[in-house]
Amino acid sequence: MKKENILYSVIGVLLGFIVGFAFANTANRQGYAAAQGAVAGQPQQTQGLPPDHPPIDGAGAGPSAAAVETAAKLASEQPDNFDAQAQAAQLHYAAHRYDDAIKFFSRAAKLRPDDFDVLVGLGNTNFDAERFEEAERWYTAALVKRPDDVNLRTDLGLTFYFREPRDIERAVKEFRASLARDPNHVQTLQNLTVALITKGDAEAASATLSKLESVSPQNPALPRLRTDLEKLGAPGQAAVKTSSADKGGE
Repeated sequence: MKKENILYSVIGVLLGFIVGFAFANTANRQGYAAAQGAVAGQPQQTQGLPPDHPPIDGAGAGPSAAAVETAAKLASEQPDNFDAQAQAAQLHYAAHRYDDAIKFFSRAAKLRPDDFDVLVGLGNTNFDAERFEEAERWYTAALVKRPDDVNLRTDLGLTFYFREPRDIERAVKEFRASLARDPNHVQTLQNLTVALITKGDAEAASATLSKLESVSPQNPALPRLRTDLEKLGAPGQAAVKTSSADKGGE
């Protein structure tokens, strides 16, 4: 989804959560991974774009203003054309024009209420517009169609994590539900570790971090996670640290 690098964004501000700073509203688009040059998360959807349109990704410049306006004009002239509405929605979303994207996605949803991609598009766009309760609504509807979609369920969990007030228990529940379907899903393991540290559950966070380390040993988020976990006095962390120091001194 559009939230490229969302996981590292969470990690980048985790210390701020722990000490009580407010979460930056744009962290879902700019964060730790961007600063580190890391790439994580899902590629942005390109379904519905014109055949000759270049691929859109998080690092790209996005569609041209002309392409966006042309798509909007066609969608307005053909209100019953599902493809035109979906295309306009995707292009406005890629251009970060979220209100317009939601307008066109909503029109597409009226034409095809059960279209999975449109449901996800409404979830993604509302998420990036920081309307997390509304994003929850559309992700939930999409999950009715594909309950085993781990990425989508993890995104649902993030809506509970980022909203105000945060519902950390529900976020953890959704992350665990994702892991029940894919125990090695790196994105979810990372999110769950962050959520558990935020919650202050050092023991569970330590266990989840260990799993993440075994699944993704080169994950660039690991140093930050270890540091924040140590600040909680996580069980076994001090022992591991001491053991490593002893081996180094042999």
